[in-house]
Amino acid sequence: MQSADFDKGLDAYDRGDYATALREFKPLAEQGDAYAQYNLGVMYDNGQGVPKDYKTAVKWYTLAAEQGDADAQNNLGVMYDKGIGVPQNHKTAVKWYTLAAKQGNAHAQTNLGLMYDEGKGVPQNDG
Repeated sequence: MQSADFDKGLDAYDRGDYATALREFKPLAEQGDAYAQYNLGVMYDNGQGVPKDYKTAVKWYTLAAEQGDADAQNNLGVMYDKGIGVPQNHKTAVKWYTLAAKQGNAHAQTNLGLMYDEGKGVPQNDG
């Protein structure tokens, strides 16, 4: 169950009012709200209402991913897969994609399939 502040932040984000979204999400994220952490990660990843900052995006994605947020896990996998904001690490990407995929995240399932297909961070399937 999300707080009224989170809903206010999400409504503002959806309207493109990133300043208000940031004001609502940041205190919640700092208090450990995984959804707010994920949304801050997206904002820093895309430069929405804040300067684009991949390292800060990784920070917020990691906090949310460690709490089991599948979208954050997938996005963190992408960051490690591509080496954005962190050193490229295919095994770490596979770890995060797998966690998200097990929760039914379709993007993570696709990304994980591609990792297996390309033999990145996993044993190559030659069969």
